[in-house]
Order: sequence, then structure tokens, then C-alpha cells
Amino acid sequence: MSNMEAAQPHFYLLRGLTRESGHWCDFPDFLQKKFPNAKITLLNIPGTGEYFEQVSPSRVSDFVSALRMDFLAAKETHEVAVLIAISLGGMISAEWMRRHPNDFQKTVLINTSFGCLSPWHQRMQPAALFRLVTLPSVQASQRERTILKLVSHNQSTFEQSANHWDAIRRERPVSLSNSLKQLKAAASFKLGGWKPSVPVLLIASTHDRLVSVACSRKIAETWQVPLLEHSSGGHDLPLDDPEWIADQVRAFVLV
Repeated sequence: MSNMEAAQPHFYLLRGLTRESGHWCDFPDFLQKKFPNAKITLLNIPGTGEYFEQVSPSRVSDFVSALRMDFLAAKETHEVAVLIAISLGGMISAEWMRRHPNDFQKTVLINTSFGCLSPWHQRMQPAALFRLVTLPSVQASQRERTILKLVSHNQSTFEQSANHWDAIRRERPVSLSNSLKQLKAAASFKLGGWKPSVPVLLIASTHDRLVSVACSRKIAETWQVPLLEHSSGGHDLPLDDPEWIADQVRAFVLV
């Protein structure tokens, strides 16, 4: 048994643009099954989740400052902290590791991108950008379905997921102003020549319709870290194949 397995890590989960902890759906349950005694903390950025009435920052560094307060409140002494993040959450995680390299022992980044490494048309594919830009004109009750069609390839769970996401929208809506601030933060994010000092696993969907897989491939090449690609899932891979991701996390964490 490895030291990591004996310690049963504390997982911190962070979502992406306009998404909150509720959008993880069943993934935390699959992760818990792989680590029965592990603790799982779901983090939300300002403007989403329980903080939906707060104003979102427009800089990634400010998201880190806000999130770290919740992290330090949940953190236990001598725990093995593992951060799992997707999309904008991956950008925030990279900046977090740069600013506070000792906070996490391992990090998993899913379908993310950095402005310093990839052009805008790979970080937000044009067809996806058009759909998101026109989203405010879509009837409110149909917006989550529009997003889901863009980020998920799993037709078998579409109706269930669409209803769940719409319930989140009604209960904790993300304002247009906050959505634009988060989009600005993501679009302007750059890391320069920095590389992480802790082990990082990249996971990407080969046929992601939102963010090109080329972005994750470029990060893997630049950082010299492993990249695992899922051949059929969409941008929201934790929704499309939560058990597969949980399996990859287990293999990575227990090395």
C-alpha cells in the first residue's frame, strides 16, 4: 500500500466557466467509491454556487485568492491534498499552483487551456463561441440544454442532465455580468514560462467541441506531464464518463 493510499487523500473539486459544484453530477460519488475513506470538498468560484449573488472577479489571480480562503478553512493538518479541476477551473488551478506551490500534492486538469500556449480559436472553437455569444437570446428554459449539447456527447443521460442543470439555473443563477467577467478572466489568462513543481495529470477529450484537444496536448508537451485522452467524451467529460475519470485519478494518485 502506497503512502497516498494509506493517507486517503482529500480531494478538492473545481468546475469551469459559469459552472458550480452541482454540475459535477455523479462524479463525486464515483470518486468516493474509488477512495471510500477520502474526504471530498466541492469548491465554488465567486458568482456561482452558494456565492451566486457575489460579483465574479475578471482576473484568474483574484479567483485563487477567494478560493484559497475556503481551501484553508477545509484543510486538515498534514493531509494529502489533490486538486481536480476542469476548463476555467484548470486555469485557476495552474495559477494557484504557481502562487502557492505547497498547497496541493497532486493536481488533475481536465480539458483546459492557457493563452500563452494556444491561439484563441483553439481555446474557444469558433462554432462554440458563436453559440455561447448568442446564448442570452435563447429562451431561459432552453439555455442549459443549449450548453449541454455543446459540452456533452452522452445522449443517454441528456434529459436527466438537462433537467438537473436547469434546476441549478433556477435556484442559483449566474448573472450575465458574472458570466462575462469569468469569460474575460479565461480569455486573458497566461502563465508565461512557469512550470509546476508538483505532479500533474492532464485529461482531455479528443473530440471536445468547445476547447480543442490541441490545447491539452500543448500543455503536456510544454510541461512534460502525462496526458490521457478520452476518445468519445465531450468537454464535460466528468458528466460523460465519470467512472473512467475516477479510474484515471485513482491510478495517478496511488502511484
